[in-house]
Amino acid sequence: MKDVDSKRKRGADGRVETYKARLVAKGYTQKEGIDYEETFSPVAMLKSIRILLSIGAHLDYEIWQMDVKTAFLNGRLEENIYMIQPEGFIAKGQEHRVCKLQRSIYGLKQASRSWNIRFDQAVKSFGFEQSIDEPCVYSKIKDGKVVFLILYVDDILIIGNNVGSLTSVKMWLTKQFQMKDLGEASYVLGIRIFRDRKNKMLALSQASYIDKILENCVCYLSSKKMFTERKQVLKEMFMKENKF
Repeated sequence: MKDVDSKRKRGADGRVETYKARLVAKGYTQKEGIDYEETFSPVAMLKSIRILLSIGAHLDYEIWQMDVKTAFLNGRLEENIYMIQPEGFIAKGQEHRVCKLQRSIYGLKQASRSWNIRFDQAVKSFGFEQSIDEPCVYSKIKDGKVVFLILYVDDILIIGNNVGSLTSVKMWLTKQFQMKDLGEASYVLGIRIFRDRKNKMLALSQASYIDKILENCVCYLSSKKMFTERKQVLKEMFMKENKF
């Protein structure tokens, strides 16, 4: 069970920043109760992110962002999952053998859940407490130093009032997982962040998303118009040939 997936990652301006290709499992061949049990995995609610961003802006907290590289590969599997050897990596003389997965990979039904459980266990071991009402929001408060950590699949926001504490959290995360430090948060979940720290103001913009929706609508309407016009021409030709 394997396949190849490719995608384009876009930046705040909508332009393609990176091209990605990765090996994925054909999860649709998995059988419930044999290859997986539960698949549900929580993500931070957008309203929770907005609230914490508002708190950060009002209290002039630092708002930083990190990205987990190939997040799902960090999940640990509890089930026995096998897949055929990937093309280009088939062991000579052992073509008849299959691979037993030690870690979760993209495409598996339980991939997202396995990653979430792994991350949850890790951050709690570092002293973070999970929010009761929002399972993807964690906090760590000690000696007046406040750190909030928000997880949305593989995007992480770190909000706090002490640069030293936030830096130690980033360093710890880097040791636990392959991370990409994005510095001050400026673009998350397709939303661009504009901040005026002097006036303690923060604005969110989804201009890129709106432009994409409008572009799709224009393409659809153009195609629909062309289809209608073509249909009318064919109708007139048919009526003329059959002398209606």
